[in-house]
Amino acid sequence: MIKRWYFYAGLIVIITFLSLGFKPFSLKAKPWFITEKTDGAEYLFPSEEEDDYPNISVPYTGNHFIGFKEAVAFKESQGKYRKVNSIGYMGKYQFGSKTLRSVGIHNEKDFLKNPALQEKAFVALLSKNKWILRREIAKYEGKTINGVEITESGILAAAHLGGAGSVKNFFKNNGKRHFRDAYGTSLRSYMKAFGGYDLSYIEADSNATIND
Repeated sequence: MIKRWYFYAGLIVIITFLSLGFKPFSLKAKPWFITEKTDGAEYLFPSEEEDDYPNISVPYTGNHFIGFKEAVAFKESQGKYRKVNSIGYMGKYQFGSKTLRSVGIHNEKDFLKNPALQEKAFVALLSKNKWILRREIAKYEGKTINGVEITESGILAAAHLGGAGSVKNFFKNNGKRHFRDAYGTSLRSYMKAFGGYDLSYIEADSNATIND
């Protein structure tokens, strides 16, 4: 009987000791999460700036290169790697046979089956066009021509649509001659729609190919 009393008394002491060891706590919003304003305009997270998250490996679109290429791809093919349109343009970025050869691709069937090859081809073409249009980029970037604010990304998107030569003619004619592709899409609309992206990642290279 005494032993049982000692057992229960000891158990009560242990339970009391453990319960006193835990203190209630409250969660507080960190200052980097939100500010005290409640109108919704001052939320700081998530940020649209990639540099704000140096230790997080996630893709950022915004005005970075990935945003540019995915926007162009959606416009061209809805992002479908195996799409071939009615006049034979191929892949996610709708390359023609001549353009493919200019970046070192000669097997169109392999091109359609290979997403990585298509991505490389897009970068190679951007690099080539950036070199061809380097003077136009330097001269006209930041100016407004025929109602369009000129940016490097807009110029390169227009070159993807109609070729670098058509972009040069656009500037020679002060934007008054409107090139359109077979479906009626204008060079000016691409220059406007895809303006403002940061393509500093792309290096100008006259000899850019997929093997670089």
